[in-house]
Amino acid sequence: MIIEIKKINKYYINGENKLHALKDIDFGIKKGEFVAIMGSSGSGKSTMMNILGCLDNEFEGEYILDEISVGKVNESEICKIRNKKIGFVFQSFNLLPKLTTRENVELPLVYAGVHKEERKRRAVEVLEKVGLGKRLEHKPNELSGGQRQRVAIARALINNPAIILADEPTGNLDSVSEDEIMKLFQELNEQGKTIVVVSHEPEIAKYCKRILTFKDGKIISDGAV
Repeated sequence: MIIEIKKINKYYINGENKLHALKDIDFGIKKGEFVAIMGSSGSGKSTMMNILGCLDNEFEGEYILDEISVGKVNESEICKIRNKKIGFVFQSFNLLPKLTTRENVELPLVYAGVHKEERKRRAVEVLEKVGLGKRLEHKPNELSGGQRQRVAIARALINNPAIILADEPTGNLDSVSEDEIMKLFQELNEQGKTIVVVSHEPEIAKYCKRILTFKDGKIISDGAV
């Protein structure tokens, strides 16, 4: 298992109100799986994504990522885990507008202290993998929405993470670009990447191999597509 979630409970406290957002969540994800976490607004899927992404470490239960028990390490170690083990892809792309495609992709390696020439070599390699080898020096505003999301995916791949975690990755795309991005995820999965997509869009499910459906803080179904 690359991910093990054991009896996770998550509460939000607002004054005297206590919201039970996740209720005894149990599941595992094997290396090389392509999993969709689905559910409507308020189902708990976004809360689960924050925990999987090590963005929220205040929960009951245990989360093991690539043999590391996330709740037992300090904040500086959590930051290292996020940078090394998780490749994030967001709905809003999160690209820096003044940087080129290549420079945006290099950013995780800058934070990791990788030498400039090595950063460039690896960035070119992953951009070619996602079909943007001829867009290395373009700025984000010179790219289509689908191309910008490809840049974000290349950036997520640059550190060779244990998992790719994609939060509503097609939310800002038209149907053609959505199909291209989800097929790219399928290709990456066929190459051995472990991918977790969080989405409320039912059409995303057809691209994945397994669906976890959340409702009212619980998993109501877990099965192969």
